[in-house]
Amino acid sequence: MADFSWDIRSPLDRALVAGAYGAPGDAGVALTEIRNFDLVQVMARRGKAGEMIAAAKARFGVAAPETPKATGTSDASLIWSGPDQFLVLSKGGKHSIEALAPGFAGSASLSDQSHARALISISGDKARAMLAKLSSIDLHADASAVGAAAATSMDHTSVTLWRGVDRNGQAVFNLLVFATFAESLWHTILYSAAEYGVTIGHSEELA
Repeated sequence: MADFSWDIRSPLDRALVAGAYGAPGDAGVALTEIRNFDLVQVMARRGKAGEMIAAAKARFGVAAPETPKATGTSDASLIWSGPDQFLVLSKGGKHSIEALAPGFAGSASLSDQSHARALISISGDKARAMLAKLSSIDLHADASAVGAAAATSMDHTSVTLWRGVDRNGQAVFNLLVFATFAESLWHTILYSAAEYGVTIGHSEELA
């Protein structure tokens, strides 16, 4: 009989091998899987978009994004994911689906996506060059400022992509992908980044 466990594991548990990959020397791309986060999809009910936005403002102190962008607060990120809908990304349970439900009752439908998505942080001086191989989104600094977001596809796989706060003077891009496609897309990203040299790791901290 096959072993079975209810233990929660990362979608990249088998695929992610921490360390160096690809071309030797200074790595041009850093890939970091972010683990153990809370992710809730908030979708306005018909005719209730205004009420949903007001509920978000009351909860987070900032308006929910109505255009493709991500808005950060001290303990959460609100990420546009389509018309009249956004994702709440956080840590520690403060903004779990159970915590959010009362405030959005009547205005929005909530869906817990915490274990349905993988979250990958991509940085380094060759991050844009690597992403350009996989996405049609213009990620140049002039077109993609900090906070810019998109619901797009990479290698025929649906993803949510947004630019985070710069780190060490370099752009940081965050990518959410459905767990069932995460391993396949991870290998595609690795192959695309190999010529630049890659450092691979995982973290419990949100980028």
